[in-house]
Amino acid sequence: MAKAKPIKKAAAGTGQIRLIGGQWRGRKLPVLNSEGLRPTSDRIKETLFNWLMFDIRHCRCLDLFAGSGSLGFEALSRGAKEVVLIEKDAKVAQQLQHNFASLPAAQGKVIHNDAERFLQTPASAFDLVFLDPPFHRELLPNVCQWLEENGWLNDNAKIYIEREQSSESLSLPTNWRLLKDKHAGHVIYQLYQRENAQ
Repeated sequence: MAKAKPIKKAAAGTGQIRLIGGQWRGRKLPVLNSEGLRPTSDRIKETLFNWLMFDIRHCRCLDLFAGSGSLGFEALSRGAKEVVLIEKDAKVAQQLQHNFASLPAAQGKVIHNDAERFLQTPASAFDLVFLDPPFHRELLPNVCQWLEENGWLNDNAKIYIEREQSSESLSLPTNWRLLKDKHAGHVIYQLYQRENAQ
């Protein structure tokens, strides 16, 4: 009976993410272990935010599959005006709320909702969207279409996509232009820009 408690604790334990740039550089935030949770590596995150160096300040960001919140919190640390984190898992969303509260004057909110359901609600346009869904669930095609069609993107918005390399080529809105394209191991990560639909 004495051993059961630590085993249960380990299974439902926490990890952490580290903010690598900006005003909270070096700050570590706790992350609940959850199925499918796969925080973006520091190496990929560094590359991404180098790509976004001149775009991140004062922009409104949507982190649609927030998970650890690694991308959204990094954006805030680097000067984003506001970040909205969407997270389906209630306990993970609660941890994101705690992390928000621990960052002085962080502007944004956590919404406990399924990403696909969220995109059917009344839209508010964003300048930057992070799409890093759980792998092997084919969530991206619908999500990308709804972002474009339902009014979630400002003109010239940027969209970051992180996905497994084994997946087939994505069917994306025709007015999304690929700006950057890299891979690390089995992960492809890309940055697109929305051009005004003709």
